[in-house]
Amino acid sequence: MSACLLALLPSPDSFPRSLTDYPTVNGGFVDIILARAKAEPFNVAATFIFFSAIIHTFLAPKFIQLAHAVEAKHSANGPRKFYTDTGEEIPEVSFAGQILHFLGEVEVVFALWGILLMGVITLSKGWGTAVNYIGNQVNYTEPLFVMVIMALASSRPIMRLAENSMSLLSSIGGQTIAASWLTILIIGPLLGSFITEPGAMTICALLLARQFYHYGPSSGLAYATIGLLFVNVSVGGTLTHFGAPPMIMVAGPWKWDVAYMFSNFGWRAATGITVSTLLYYIYFRKEFFELEAKRMAKDRFLTQGGGAYIPTWIIIVQVLFISYTVLVSHYPPLFIGGFLVFMAFSQATAHYQKRIDLRPPLLVALFLAALEVHGGLQSWWLQPLIGDMGRLKLFWGATFLTSFNDNAAITYLATLVPNLSEGLKHAVVAGAVTGGGLTVIANAPNPAGQSILQRFFPDGVSAIKLAIAALIPTLIMAAAFLF
Repeated sequence: MSACLLALLPSPDSFPRSLTDYPTVNGGFVDIILARAKAEPFNVAATFIFFSAIIHTFLAPKFIQLAHAVEAKHSANGPRKFYTDTGEEIPEVSFAGQILHFLGEVEVVFALWGILLMGVITLSKGWGTAVNYIGNQVNYTEPLFVMVIMALASSRPIMRLAENSMSLLSSIGGQTIAASWLTILIIGPLLGSFITEPGAMTICALLLARQFYHYGPSSGLAYATIGLLFVNVSVGGTLTHFGAPPMIMVAGPWKWDVAYMFSNFGWRAATGITVSTLLYYIYFRKEFFELEAKRMAKDRFLTQGGGAYIPTWIIIVQVLFISYTVLVSHYPPLFIGGFLVFMAFSQATAHYQKRIDLRPPLLVALFLAALEVHGGLQSWWLQPLIGDMGRLKLFWGATFLTSFNDNAAITYLATLVPNLSEGLKHAVVAGAVTGGGLTVIANAPNPAGQSILQRFFPDGVSAIKLAIAALIPTLIMAAAFLF
């Protein structure tokens, strides 16, 4: 029986079609993609579904607004009461409102469209091909790693260590909201070069939630902060060759090491991060003074567990768990096994921990996994587009394309283009990380940050407002890398 089932599955190389199997075309980008679309019509359907999912992410806040309106109308009509078998009351929910909320969850958008994609693959290529592609050929290592590192980085001892470290630095500015904001957005993203960008994003977002967003900034400052966070984290992992997913994709094939990364990218990224953050602070400095007055009248900075004592040895052990996870980040059985050991350690030291909330990490992992499924079918048009550009055009092209695809996919496809000069290699990587803050799908850690901070945006994070907020830091980073 199993032999019969295996016979239904095609060889792993039969789908998606290898780029080398397309007919050679003497012409430009348009000629190549027209020829490839004719040779493999499925490509058009896959790309249509992909861009439909992207449009859906831009419309997600509208679904949230509709959900709120439907739920408000439902509540006004007087919801009925329901009870469990033991007599406990269960509040009634609006089915339509919950469905609209589901459609407005950015983390599930690509998974929803992935269901349609799987149906199209099945209809055009067969069930065996669909199962083989999604089950065997797509690499889910990065989504699983982000899920684990998010859970580890959000643990109470790690957050306490991050808070204490940031507080020490922000004490230079008097530990005001502005000082903490500057420290988190300048120093935090650079930590991504060592604890990985997903870890840095999780820590920065959680700290911003308690030490900044908690005090109710205006919509303009709220969006400026999340846009700045996304851009800074995207470039903050470039001090090393193992901190950012786009760098991991090219470090091996192009033999880039830490020295190369720092001399060509790292110092430029640090400069751009500092300049962008200081400029935003100067622009919003009046509102920071108002927030500080509000904080002084309200309370001190929120801390994990009210500042209760956590033994140093527990913090050290959990730092070792993160270090181990980063070390084996390419091997899911090893870091998932380590995470299970961490869960046992967390249970054994529960009085110094907090409840591990796996919902945000799982949703982010779902988002990234679905993005991998869609992104794996876009190389038929991305690869010739990248290979048909000069240095400046390639930089800006990579920056733009990153907004609609994970930047690690852009740099990976660049490794498939033969005979790229060193200048073109630098341009595509710099462009990919520069554009990593323009949308939630542009950089793998962005969904983690949005998942943590979205509760401070009542109608959801607007994709358009996010892009506008991230535009100035993006242009500053472009200048840092280009000149």
